Amino acid sequence: MSSRRRSIRPLYYFTVEDENLLSEVFSDMGDEVFAVAYKVRGTDDVFVMTADTKDAMDRRDVHYNLLAEEDGSRIAVQHSPLSREELADYEDSLKALALACRAIGVACVGVNGEGNLGFDLSGGAKKFTYFTAPAGHTFIFRLFQERDEAVEFLDKITMGDKKAVEWAKGLPLESSKELRSYH
Repeated sequence: MSSRRRSIRPLYYFTVEDENLLSEVFSDMGDEVFAVAYKVRGTDDVFVMTADTKDAMDRRDVHYNLLAEEDGSRIAVQHSPLSREELADYEDSLKALALACRAIGVACVGVNGEGNLGFDLSGGAKKFTYFTAPAGHTFIFRLFQERDEAVEFLDKITMGDKKAVEWAKGLPLESSKELRSYH
């Protein structure tokens, strides 16, 4: 269930004068690149993009304000067998999504439409996000802002699976407070 493949590619925080420009530019890219820009939670105008997205935007002379760079290897992704199969080529995009949520790691906890995912959402959905694979499945991911939170959640949901708990204990960061500031 674990993925130890770590991206060493950077992720970037940026702003753009007109965010509608992003959808226009991205649609013009077609199949050239899987372009993503996720708005950072709690902000009005800060986004996170992958290195591939930045390169494609630079080739098109898109004007944006680069705020900061985050080392992609500092964000961890835990896959299920199906998400690993379908999302292997989208690891940087998943990390950008996690970073936009100010998370230090994400773990795949199921597929949209599954009857019982084994956890309670009554406390709110802010600790979860989703990513739709081009193959069509929408995977649900649990976001972690703290290493201890990841250990506790995965220990409980996997009933003590050693590999899952080891993954959580091995998160590169202890807390989202260690993420770069984009200010």
